[in-house]
Amino acid sequence: MIGSFTFENLPSRVVFGSGTLAQAAAEIERLGGKRALILTTPQQENQGRNLGTALGPLYADIFPGATMHTPVEVTERALAVMKACAADCVVALGGGSTTGLGKALALRTGVNQLCIPTTYAGSEMTPIVGQTENGLKTTVRDAAILPETVIYDVDLTLTLPASLAATSGINAIAHAVEALYARDTNPVTSLMAEEGIRALARALPAIATNSNDREARTEALYGAWLCGVCLGTVGMALHHKLCHTLGGTFDLPHAETHTIVLPHSLAYNAPAVPDTMTRISRAIGATDASQGLFELARRLGATLALRDIGMPESGIDKAADLAVTNAYWNPRPLERNAIRDLIARAWAGEPPGAIKAAA
Repeated sequence: MIGSFTFENLPSRVVFGSGTLAQAAAEIERLGGKRALILTTPQQENQGRNLGTALGPLYADIFPGATMHTPVEVTERALAVMKACAADCVVALGGGSTTGLGKALALRTGVNQLCIPTTYAGSEMTPIVGQTENGLKTTVRDAAILPETVIYDVDLTLTLPASLAATSGINAIAHAVEALYARDTNPVTSLMAEEGIRALARALPAIATNSNDREARTEALYGAWLCGVCLGTVGMALHHKLCHTLGGTFDLPHAETHTIVLPHSLAYNAPAVPDTMTRISRAIGATDASQGLFELARRLGATLALRDIGMPESGIDKAADLAVTNAYWNPRPLERNAIRDLIARAWAGEPPGAIKAAA
């Protein structure tokens, strides 16, 4: 039985396919842009400069300093470059770090964004930006943050190493998992969520086996797009709160943190969301959703322990305290000691376990 629900379709344009990067100039012009600032990380600067050459007179300058967790001081440096070259739009070429910088600039200035993802982060489909200042990461949701146009070019993902594809892909799955039990979940988003999980769970092992599998790369990018739509359409819960807390406080890599924490946060919520567990199990072909996601990460060779990506053991209690401070809505009540147990298991790389409620 389908009950009452609200579904809001976010106003963004998607250009999906192979070789679609060649449409970048036309898409900038469609947005009314005349001087584009290209954003990249230092590692993707050459790709950005090549895109600038292809844009010809539309290319204003490049800022190749994007970094994870969108530090406010980096945004301010990019804003200075943007003003100096009189850019009237931004083109974010890269993963979540670059997308986040473009969104932060749009929030401050109102400029249009063309986003060209090279990973499966999904943030290009959301009106949300997470920004870090003084060791704390906070999120802002605003219509001005949503990129106007997204170009998905499968060709750009072919060079994404299989190890990064794995963690980026499971990061995307996390968006869909939480969409299934969101407070404002709806049947349309849930269809996208289950299909996105299914596509990625099938594609990622194929990419691990053959990094050049174009069909698998296409399916993974399609799945990541669907998961990104879920992230942008409905609210998130404990898992995303934990990952923002861990990433912002301990400067942990974003996708790896999501990959490690997801099975544990899902195990925490499992008693409260049996229908969601059934849908995820069906999508990934496992009998138990949280164990199945843990085994998927292991099968893909992903890091399984927070301690192995830089989190100190002394941070477990601090993270538990922060997780219940200004907490997100969650289907299961947040219990500090149970969440501490969750974080401790993730820190040690143990399989997810049933996390009992306080007596």
